[in-house]
Amino acid sequence: MPLSKFICKAKSAVHAKRERRKDARPGELLAAALDLFVEKGFAATRAEEVAHRAGVSKGTLFLYFASKEELFKAVVRENISGHFPRWNAEFDAFEGSTADMLAYCMRMWWAHDDTTNASGICKLMMSEASNFPELAAFYEHEVIQPGNELIKRILQRGMARGEFRPIDMKYGVYTVLAPMLFLALWKHSLGTCCTADAQLVPEEYIAVQVETILNGLCIPNTSPTQKNISS
Repeated sequence: MPLSKFICKAKSAVHAKRERRKDARPGELLAAALDLFVEKGFAATRAEEVAHRAGVSKGTLFLYFASKEELFKAVVRENISGHFPRWNAEFDAFEGSTADMLAYCMRMWWAHDDTTNASGICKLMMSEASNFPELAAFYEHEVIQPGNELIKRILQRGMARGEFRPIDMKYGVYTVLAPMLFLALWKHSLGTCCTADAQLVPEEYIAVQVETILNGLCIPNTSPTQKNISS
């Protein structure tokens, strides 16, 4: 191969590699930002730390994201709110019972959060929301409202099909949210340092929570006397 052609081919390969690297940078920055936000909190995370962990300069970071606040919003959309269209589509396509749907929802919710640090965003917002009201309002609009609506859709499906008893929907969503929020907080606090005996097994924990939500704690009164009164 002539030297000139060899040089051109080498330059093309380098250019292609740089282009691939450039295309990957937003994702690398978002991954680095997610990990640092969860590790250190929003206030304590500096833009130059995110850039360093992603292997780029601080100036490069600001080519993609105008501020640390915009970077955080992009992290939330990438890891949580951007998935709501798919989750709602799964709801529309689900053919099983609503009890099965609720169990599937809670298992998949944790499977998604547990494979990334996404569950740590919840802890971050609960601890820092009052210091960053703009981000709190963004999080409410992007995550809390659509998340609550999806849970409401599940509960309403169960009631409409005669599978669930009627409940106050304003607070009913928290019967599902509360155990999942606790699991997220536990993972990023006590779960990092408690003894083996105190550790939770998420799959077992979720199974117990689902059973409790669906059946409650009280044993139905089926005594003959109660039956006669009811009849």
